[in-house]
Amino acid sequence: MTDNSRYIAQIQKHSTTLYEIARPINILNHIGWEPSVKAEFFRHKAQKLPRVDYPSFDAKPVVKQIRSIQQQLSDSVIDGWFYRVSSAIENAALMLSHSGRRDFYHYSSELYGVPTSVLKDESTTSLDLANQFIELIGPMSSIDLGEPPAACHLATSVADMMTNAVNEKFGEHAPEVQVVDNLSANALAGVSRIRLRRTACFTDKDVEQLIQHEAYIHVGTLLNGSLQPLKVFSLAHPGATKTQEGLAVFAELISGVMELDRFRRLADRVIAVQMAIDGADFIEVYRHFLVQTGSQDQAFENARRVFRGGTLTGGAPFTKDIVYLDGLLRVHNFFRAIVRIKRTDCLRLLFTGRLSIEDIPAVAELSHLGLCKPPNFLPDWAKDLRFLLSYLAFTSFLNQIDMSKVEQHYEGILKDIPMVDMPVSR
Repeated sequence: MTDNSRYIAQIQKHSTTLYEIARPINILNHIGWEPSVKAEFFRHKAQKLPRVDYPSFDAKPVVKQIRSIQQQLSDSVIDGWFYRVSSAIENAALMLSHSGRRDFYHYSSELYGVPTSVLKDESTTSLDLANQFIELIGPMSSIDLGEPPAACHLATSVADMMTNAVNEKFGEHAPEVQVVDNLSANALAGVSRIRLRRTACFTDKDVEQLIQHEAYIHVGTLLNGSLQPLKVFSLAHPGATKTQEGLAVFAELISGVMELDRFRRLADRVIAVQMAIDGADFIEVYRHFLVQTGSQDQAFENARRVFRGGTLTGGAPFTKDIVYLDGLLRVHNFFRAIVRIKRTDCLRLLFTGRLSIEDIPAVAELSHLGLCKPPNFLPDWAKDLRFLLSYLAFTSFLNQIDMSKVEQHYEGILKDIPMVDMPVSR
């Protein structure tokens, strides 16, 4: 056996071992709440903290196996990737073993960060970003956006629309779309099924966002990963969550289905996580969301997202909900950067499986070794490089403009003119 074939065999061994270790770890299922919790909360008129019990999880076997693998790793780029993946798996196991306790928050913040974590620009935070979005969006609430009348698509109707979309995109690999009673989010995607919460109400934009976000990105990258030579590509481990959610939100933006209300909801999740970190309990965060949404059901579900797995008295939430804005910024800046440094060859590597941006060098090495194949499934906007690259090149140029001077110029032109009421024709 040549040195190269030994190296490839070792990579395959580590990949398979990590896959098998991670299989029993399903974070969202483990920290999910029974429907009775919600019923009991409203039976007490939303005045009493819910009581939630979590199943036990023994992290010791996972930690032992992970440490054994890590001792075998070198300082190569590919082994560095294995180390990051294995560390994320270990932290996930430790987090689940502390469900319902304050230490849950420690491991959650290790995996997903906290709202005050400094972003890649080394100056701003997710909380800064969320507050800026809220400040920008607020004055726009009085603008006629040409929206259609308020409508509610039932989960069963949305399931039919999503079924058509995934069948067309993925063919024989299409996941089953199910409507379920108990789900912390409105929708959740896996490689074999997409679940929709029965009580959720969806607008026309929600449906399009779910198709772009859950189906074309989350299902697409999982399917691409499952078709790779290495099983580790199909692991939905939390180390890749920021990039995966950022890519999914970017898909909403670039495909034209994003809207102001969606941005506000993403920003408000970050603010709610910070509220819980600062000591707000479940009821306080529920009331915060009740003001924002006007819906008791949606306010409960939004608050549940923040407190699942943590302590309901405040101080130790589940911090995953901060990754959407953080991830969007990371993915958008990564795309812009590879255009500027002339490495757009790396763009589609991000779709080869469940990956983090930091994994790209390892994936390129694996591709060179024949252990990573091109992605089978891409969203339409990622196929059309003529549009995508022109958009990224333009936004990269815009970043160089001093907007403070531009704003002063146009403020001087517009400051003395009357407000215009010009409804959008429908």
